[in-house]
Amino acid sequence: MFTGSLVALVTPFDNGQVDFETLRELVNFQIEGGTDGIVPVGTTGESPTLSHDEHKQVVKVVVEEVAGRIPVIAGAGSNSTQEALDFTRYAKEVGADGTLQVVPYYNKPTQEGLYEHFATLANEVDLPIVLYNIPGRCVINMDPATIIRLSELENIVAIKEATGKLDQASEIAINCGLTILSGDDSLTLPLASIGGKGVISVVANIIPNDVKALTDSILEGDFSSARQWHNKLFKLSNALLSMSTNPIPIKAAMAIMKLCPEEIRLPLVPLDNDKKVQLEQILADYGLLRSVS
Repeated sequence: MFTGSLVALVTPFDNGQVDFETLRELVNFQIEGGTDGIVPVGTTGESPTLSHDEHKQVVKVVVEEVAGRIPVIAGAGSNSTQEALDFTRYAKEVGADGTLQVVPYYNKPTQEGLYEHFATLANEVDLPIVLYNIPGRCVINMDPATIIRLSELENIVAIKEATGKLDQASEIAINCGLTILSGDDSLTLPLASIGGKGVISVVANIIPNDVKALTDSILEGDFSSARQWHNKLFKLSNALLSMSTNPIPIKAAMAIMKLCPEEIRLPLVPLDNDKKVQLEQILADYGLLRSVS
């Protein structure tokens, strides 16, 4: 149901408030760039520091601006099942096409607890779910056996795989029919080698056309072309996830390219100046800047 290049959209801020005008501009920038789907209020969208009202308003504005042109998969996850249910019901109410549901963080549920959490969401709200497994942020890993069990539920259709473990992704691919989406831009092609069908991308915030070209090549089975795109994208993609905590580098890059303000919410802080100089050079090397000041 959800394949190709899906962007993990940033949430722009201006003087402490969500910048909804810029948010609408970013949505259209993505659609014009060929993006296959938009994922607001995920990790890259700074969901942990949005108020519940802001979270819902961002989803509503993105759905309104997209106006049915491409799917919207609304971030709706939480470490509270009742809170996730509230966000999920709201996403359905305003017309989102699906939700992204992260593994509950901090409270460290058991595998049975994880199953019951996601099963509750799937059974209570008739809306497709993309599971999101990212142990580096959530402390725990959702085991393949739990994922395979969840895949039997009708509304659970895909997984954003961000464990960095091809063995785990292979076990999922072999044993169930979930669509596997990369959660790391640099691993989109490696995951495709075992059956991945696309990416929920950070770097697509600035180069939607190129990420689309990569995933189109993958979906067409043209792995020679896909490898060329992977090689071109690798240094930039890797920098955006290694220079500092996401979404600090991508917001810095977008500010450099005048796509949105760099403003980010505490406890995250802007990219330091030395790294910003390095990032400008990487953007220039990629061809996104005419020169480095």
